Formats: sequence, structure tokens, C-alpha cells
Amino acid sequence: MVLAELSFASAAGAKRRPALVVQNDRDNQRLVNTIVAQITSVTHRSGEPTQLLIEVATPDGQQSGLHWDSVVNCVNLFTVEKRKVIRKIGELSASLMQQVDDCLKAALGLP
Repeated sequence: MVLAELSFASAAGAKRRPALVVQNDRDNQRLVNTIVAQITSVTHRSGEPTQLLIEVATPDGQQSGLHWDSVVNCVNLFTVEKRKVIRKIGELSASLMQQVDDCLKAALGLP
């Protein structure tokens, strides 16, 4: 989990937001850009297969560095320059990352 400067879809500005790095570690080492999934506190779609709810009251949620229940929205992926990543705020457990992988597969229509 990181805090990053993410541009609006209209390209008219940007906002600091939490995001989850979903790019593989090898490419994160060698490239100047990284791929992230948007994190939002709008949780009403959390039951959809492309959304992963992170509850801050759980041990995994506390490890995330988030301040309130949030959703990793695997439909909203961004490629950002690493210089726009402000800092690391936390991490997800291996089991939650596996669930993120499942959400990404659903979002991208992969088997």
C-alpha cells in the first residue's frame, strides 16, 4: 500500500490517494513506472468480484495502513511514475494479495 499522486481520468488535476501496487516485483525494480489499483472508502460495491474490502478492525486491515474501511478497486488501474509515489503506508498479507489476484483476474477477464 502506498500514498500516491493519482491523476483524475479527465486529466484535469490529481489527488493524493492510497493505492495498491499490483505490478510484479521484477518490473518494479527495473522500470520508472508502476501499476497500481485505486483504493477508495466507497465500499458499497465491495461484494463485486472486482472489489476487495479491507476492514481496518481486522489484523490484516491494521497492517494495511488504511485509516477506515476501504475497497481495492481492481477495475481502476493506473500506471504512475514512481516519483509520484509519496510513501509506503502499509502492506497486505499473502492471503489478501491472493484475493487481489482473483479480483484482477475478474476485472481483466482472465481465467
